[in-house]
This record gives sequence, structure tokens and C-alpha cells, in this order.
Amino acid sequence: MSKNRLFGLPQLSIKVWILAAGRLLSQIGTGFTLFYAPIFFVNEVGLSAVQVTIGLGTSASISGVLGRFLGGVFTDSPFWGRRRTLLLSAAISAIADVVFALSYDFPTFIIGNLLMGLGIGTYWPATEAAVADLTTIEQRNEAFAITKLADNIGLGLGVVLGGVWIGSFGNYRGLFVIDGISFLLFFVLIYFAIAETYQFQKNPKQKSSRGWLTALSDRRLIIFLLVNILFTTYISQVQTTMPLYFKKFVPAAIGETGFSPQIISLIFSWHVVFSAISQLPVARFLNRFSRPRALIFSLLCWGIGFYIIWVTGVSGTYSVVWAILALTILAIATVSYTPSASALVVDLAPPQLRGAYLSLNSQCWAIGYLIGPPMGGWALDISADVAHNFWRAAAVSVIAGILILQYLDRILSRRRN
Repeated sequence: MSKNRLFGLPQLSIKVWILAAGRLLSQIGTGFTLFYAPIFFVNEVGLSAVQVTIGLGTSASISGVLGRFLGGVFTDSPFWGRRRTLLLSAAISAIADVVFALSYDFPTFIIGNLLMGLGIGTYWPATEAAVADLTTIEQRNEAFAITKLADNIGLGLGVVLGGVWIGSFGNYRGLFVIDGISFLLFFVLIYFAIAETYQFQKNPKQKSSRGWLTALSDRRLIIFLLVNILFTTYISQVQTTMPLYFKKFVPAAIGETGFSPQIISLIFSWHVVFSAISQLPVARFLNRFSRPRALIFSLLCWGIGFYIIWVTGVSGTYSVVWAILALTILAIATVSYTPSASALVVDLAPPQLRGAYLSLNSQCWAIGYLIGPPMGGWALDISADVAHNFWRAAAVSVIAGILILQYLDRILSRRRN
């Protein structure tokens, strides 16, 4: 593979690039509020930390599950389709930001979170189905990598610009206004630039709500969902458990334990930057393999990365170097997982049921984030030995995922043959 081919931009439909631009735009707005919403609602509105946790976590997750279900049903509906579902998602999310900007008490805060979870939930099945409609099997890995790259860049820009805004004006409510404007711009972009991406059959008897029953009866999909929950649990550990582990248990210097917040920030900033740099080259490298084998590659990287996290905690020397190496490998694990997983689900789904299949794929994220953080927190709360060995156990657990994916690969190979 030539160097130009490895790092150049893929040849995709202009509509895929428009969708990616819209995702970048909306993620900039999300980044504006990501880290600053809890601070605002505790310090400015006067809510307790428990209330904010319930709102941002529990209520948004519950409505997110409902949103993913409705998103899958609407995406496969001839009346709604991909385009109208995306428009609905953007409109609900913009209304949620209006509620946030006007929020002065706990009930309105909960309403805003329920609306935001509903809006984001309906978004994911529709946007991934639209990308699948606009690409061939050979293009999908790169197309999903491009849209994921747009998400990461937008989120990173939003976090930085949000910090600049707060540092300059100190106006937290303005963040929600800007976030709402980003969703409105996304709405306008989809309305004027994207036509419906799937040609539905004019069948009045077609009921898209039955798509979930069909998807749940697909043995190949169920097998993949089992290992997909493992992937999303791993990602939740990186985002929630690992920073606390670095702060509490990793030796920083002789006689000192715990990285400083500045060191932790630099390590995870490198993780985000390297993820963006490697997203497209890794997707192209994995195009030569079947989807399950690409995901096996990802699991191997997860296992190696988690093992090096264990080394980071017990080595006593060069702990920062070990941590950077681990987060580099875990970045490759993440970017090799996300496009390959979406592409595999699309490959399994009948075109008219892509919304239902992708909706179930999206639900795995809700389950992974339900399981992962409490599990990691439990390990950190018991003792240092349990916290250290937690990462070795995580590394060993990839074996189960590899075995499941090898079984799935044999099933898919027999069907292809």
C-alpha cells in the first residue's frame, strides 16, 4: 500500500463528507458543554453533586435507551426515514439546550437531560444507516473512520473553545446557547444538503417496529453483540477508571504515589491526538481483513494495552513512559474497533432494517457504560493490589472475545462460501 494511499483522503460520496461536517459541527457544541455542565449546575444553579450525577447520568441514559429504540424504528420507517430522523434528533437536542439555558432548578434540569438523551439516542442509528446507504462494502470501514474522526476533532475543538469562552466571559449559560445553535446549524445542513439516502419500497403493510424482532432473531448479530458489550466496557474503563487509577495508585516518583492532574491531562491529550492521527491509516490497514479479524486485532491491542497499564502501576520506574505507551496502544485498539464494528453490523443487516440493527449496536454502549464504571470503581475502592490486578484481569478477558469473534468469523465464512 502506497504512502499516499495510506494517508490520503478516501473517495467517498459528497453526502458522506456533508454528514461528517455536520457531525463535526454538532460535536463542537457538545464539547462546549461536556466538562463545564456539571460545574455550572453545581456552582451556578446550586444543585447538589448527587442531583447532577442523577441528571447527567441516570436520566439521560434512560431516555437514551428509549431514543435508540425510536431512532431504529424511525430510521427504517418509510414515513420518517434517515433524513427526517436526523432532523428530529437535531430539533430535540436544540430544545434540550434551550431548557438547559433557562434551567434554575432540579426539575427543569432533569427535563433538559431527558430531552438531550432522547435527541442523541435517535441520532446514532439514523446517521450510521445514512453512511451505510451512501457507501459500498469496500468503502464503509473508511467512511465510518472519517465520521468518527469528525466526531473526535469536533469534540476536541469544542472542549478547547469552551474553556476559552469560560475563561474570557465566565458565562456558562452561553455555552448551552452555542450548543443549541450548533444543533440548529446541523438541522439546516441536513435539511438543505441531504436528501433521503434510502429508497423505501412503497409498501403500506411494512411495519418498521418489527425490525427489532428480526434483528434479535439473527444469531450472527446476537453473537457479535455479546463481544460488543465487552468492547464498550473497555472504553468506559479508559474514560472513567483509568484516570482515577493514575491519580491514586501509580508511582510518580520515589516515595510518591499518583500522577499530578497536569501529567494525567497530558497523557490523555496524547491519547486523543494519536487517536485522530491514526484513525484513517488504521482503518485502511484493516480493510485487508474480514470484519471479525479486524476486531480480533483490536482485542489484541486492548489486551496488550491493559497489561502495560498493570506494568505502569507496579514497575516503580518510568511509570509516565509506560502510561504513554499503554495509552498509545489503547488508542489503536479504539480506532480499530469503532469503524469495524459499525461496518460489521451494516454487513449483517438487510438494507431495509439497518436502523434496527444499528440501534441494537448502539444499545451496547449504554450497557457497557452501565457495567464498566461501577466495576472499575469497586476495584479501586478495595485495595491497591486489587486495583493493580484489575488491569491484568481485563487483559486476560480479551481471550473470551477473541474466541467469540473466531466463531463468528467461521459462521460468516461458511455463508460467503
